[in-house]
Amino acid sequence: MNTKKSLTNMGRKLLAVFAHPDDESFICGGTLAKYAAEGVEITLVSATRGEMGRRMGNPPYLNRETLAAAREIELRQACGHLGVHELKFLDIRDKTVEFIDEELLIGRIEELMHELKPDAVITFHETLGGHPDHCAIGKAATAAFRRYGQGSLYFVSFGDMMLQPDKFGYTQDDIVRVDVQDHLKAKLAAFRAHRCQSELMEWVWQRDEKALRNLGRYEYFIRGSQSQPGKDSLFK
Repeated sequence: MNTKKSLTNMGRKLLAVFAHPDDESFICGGTLAKYAAEGVEITLVSATRGEMGRRMGNPPYLNRETLAAAREIELRQACGHLGVHELKFLDIRDKTVEFIDEELLIGRIEELMHELKPDAVITFHETLGGHPDHCAIGKAATAAFRRYGQGSLYFVSFGDMMLQPDKFGYTQDDIVRVDVQDHLKAKLAAFRAHRCQSELMEWVWQRDEKALRNLGRYEYFIRGSQSQPGKDSLFK
């Protein structure tokens, strides 16, 4: 670990607001592990427990009644691998985030921001989230951040889609690329912790050396606020 960078980020706080267990690991697990290793205090918010997920294990060993509890356990294990400091649930039913009273949801997230005082917030983009729950929690978290008015906001992106940001109405200056090479083992461990969701991903369960080749060196974020740090960091 880079000691100088570690000392620079020590004491900073990052709030990640997502919709389901596994969002944090599958999309930006390397980034969370990187900053946790550098002394950043990370709080993860999951709007739901993913009880409406279609994957029940392979072969299936869960059902609609047991899935939520299993996914919560898996998420807590993943948080351990990534170094997440605290996990909070909003206790919303899976696949219903878009139907929750918007002002109520914004208020709950804003209240958390005032309580935690994060230096950086990451969430989903409200139109590029790829799932109604993702877009809805991203929209609410963005509105809460605007009201909170401190720190920096970033939107996650999927894989390397932001190598060509112009396709989505952004420029290279709008994108932050985080090097997570040194934290891919933690990301892989988090993938495996979400066992009922990742058992159908054959590559996840290959030998470590081979499985790690499927994880990219970089994770990409879209700037969501004007007060911006450097090109390769979510923090100044």
